[in-house]
Amino acid sequence: MSKPKSNNAKTISVALTLCLVCSVLVSAVAVGLKPSQVENARLDRNKNILVAAGMYDAESDTAKDVAERFKDFEVKIVDLNEGNYLDDNALSDAGIPDRNAYDASQATKNQALSEDLGDNDPAGIGRKPKYAKVYVKSDDAGQPEMVVLPIQGYGLWGTIYGFLTLESDMNTIKGISFYEHKETPGLGARIEEPEWRAKWQGIHSYDDSGEVATGVTKAGNPKENWVDGISGATLTSRGVSNMIQFWLGEQGYKPYLDTLRKDSGQTIDNADTKASQSKQPDNQTAQPTTELAAALPVANGKEA
Repeated sequence: MSKPKSNNAKTISVALTLCLVCSVLVSAVAVGLKPSQVENARLDRNKNILVAAGMYDAESDTAKDVAERFKDFEVKIVDLNEGNYLDDNALSDAGIPDRNAYDASQATKNQALSEDLGDNDPAGIGRKPKYAKVYVKSDDAGQPEMVVLPIQGYGLWGTIYGFLTLESDMNTIKGISFYEHKETPGLGARIEEPEWRAKWQGIHSYDDSGEVATGVTKAGNPKENWVDGISGATLTSRGVSNMIQFWLGEQGYKPYLDTLRKDSGQTIDNADTKASQSKQPDNQTAQPTTELAAALPVANGKEA
């Protein structure tokens, strides 16, 4: 008795049908989960903004707490070159239909919305968006009480993303947070640790002449108004230092911060905290440290 001949056409048809059904199911699941993924990303962004602003308690705060506190912040779009806010007409002219949905990572892929930094790119971000999304918390008089600035720069293995918060003088650092990176666990990843982030509190961004006056030193080499680097994570520390100096500089938020300071009638005055920052423990002597800067790999930025 002869064996039945295999039907190749039927086998292929069954395989194609199975692949099609699986593709449809996978696509349906992806589409169904998309709203949840977007909402989780938004919640994580808002949480990290509150962390940088010193308004989040990881042990007790819930998603509802995050949503409620984030209402205190106003989302604004800043022209980084001019240092001013974009009103609705300016947003429309710039091709930004919704300030809340604006994504600087997508802007860096659009030549009309970004600039190629070329060789002048210490933070290693490749292209700089012309416009940035910032988060402003105002006091009862309508004056900025604090401003949260998105920052990013290349570390050891990839781009580090975070937020930097300045107090009402637009000079004193209130807090910092890092929410996405590829740094080595136990070494560079320690930039996320509350103990290290707390070292930034009270640091002055600028000196009396308006120049950027802070960054990260090499571990064990203290420098007035700078943050001690992480031992064993030199390149990560250097990346954070370059990131801070870039975004506080003329290419970053400095024109905007100068405008806020001018509008509120303030000037840079570091006298109040110079004494406390210059104090060293009796058994510790400050050593001169040069600013960290390096030519780093280029990475496209991503906005939270």
